[in-house]
Amino acid sequence: MAVQTVASTTNSTVDLGPAAALSCRECGHRVPLGPVFACEECFGPLEIAYDFSAYDAEELRKKIEAGPANIWRYAPLLPVPADVADKPNLNPGWTKLVQADNLARELGVDAGKLFVKDDSGNPTHSFKDRVVAQALEAARAFGFTTLSCSSTGNLAGAVGAAAARAGFRSCVFIPHDLEQGKVVMAAVYGGELVGIEGNYDDVNRFCSELIGDPAGEGWGFVNVNLRPYYAEGSKTLAYEICEQLGWQLPDQIVVPIASGSQLTKIDKGLQELIKLGLVEDKPYKIFGAQALGCSPVSTAFKAGHDVVRPQKPDTIAKSLAIGNPADGPYVLDIARRTGGAVEDVTDEQVVEAIKVLARTEGIFAETAGGVTVGVTKKLVENGLLDPAKTTVVLNTGDGLKTLDAVAGTGLTATVRPSLESFRAAGLV
Repeated sequence: MAVQTVASTTNSTVDLGPAAALSCRECGHRVPLGPVFACEECFGPLEIAYDFSAYDAEELRKKIEAGPANIWRYAPLLPVPADVADKPNLNPGWTKLVQADNLARELGVDAGKLFVKDDSGNPTHSFKDRVVAQALEAARAFGFTTLSCSSTGNLAGAVGAAAARAGFRSCVFIPHDLEQGKVVMAAVYGGELVGIEGNYDDVNRFCSELIGDPAGEGWGFVNVNLRPYYAEGSKTLAYEICEQLGWQLPDQIVVPIASGSQLTKIDKGLQELIKLGLVEDKPYKIFGAQALGCSPVSTAFKAGHDVVRPQKPDTIAKSLAIGNPADGPYVLDIARRTGGAVEDVTDEQVVEAIKVLARTEGIFAETAGGVTVGVTKKLVENGLLDPAKTTVVLNTGDGLKTLDAVAGTGLTATVRPSLESFRAAGLV
């Protein structure tokens, strides 16, 4: 079991709000809060267990609504101290939920039923700011001095920015051939950026080795030894969607799959809101979206398998290019339990979906957003997604990060500065 210890920190001094313990997702074994991510009994993944027993639904709803316009409005439901909003943090969240009627017409969805949760409005323009904000608070609690990660791009930028804001050193690791825009964005915050020869899975393996080496002492890897805390940030997407819908569950939600953690935590967030009485319990469906060039989960779903076989990524959707997704089996469980599905689209369909979303709603999505919109279109066409039900599609990042995907898009015409030349171009 990979464990990172910091001598100055003990569990008795950790204040992470309502977080009570770490619980194994497989066997239920509990351990005290700490920088550990694998169960010592069965090596299953650990996640946060909470004590919400003292909460009254109406009082909690009022407290949330009176909170700041960022994820810390949900601090009572997260592994963070009560004063988290007073600490230096990027304060992500409370991004727009756009009623996408133009896109709905394009995809064949009923008017007023399609929404895009646009997380490109976060500080570093991706949903990764949410999960890093959570991990940063755990790093503070456990006394880490360096913030790190293995990343397909967006996470590297989010870690660099959050560390700079909070006064941490940062050193992040990425595949050597990422999109240049993401490389520049990760490097500009002044931390150390290291390219690893290989794909994301190679990078992740290297980081796991570094955790167990003296060279990694004092390092908080947000998506490795701090993963149980980091992953909870994705729940805030579920919280915001329901609150922005008037404290109602969506009927259907389409989520991109990289490691699969975002999808599983959105489901966890929805379940928590139901149990707390903040939303009315009703059926909902969760759909997973992958690019065909890295689609191990959709392949397993379509084949009826419970085991996800790793694939070598080959897709323009590099932010989703994780060939061995840690949460893949749990994604399969959730899709099947809710009556959803896991689908994939080609790179060509991803590019077309990026353009459709931009043309219809003025939202320029990165390739992951093209995947979710493209999959939504395919789900409607295949009869798997009900066009009459309230549907939320996630856009998790800004298209300016993946300009290469739409590099062929450019000028409509080049004319001389005269009306005659303009008319000759056939534009009037």
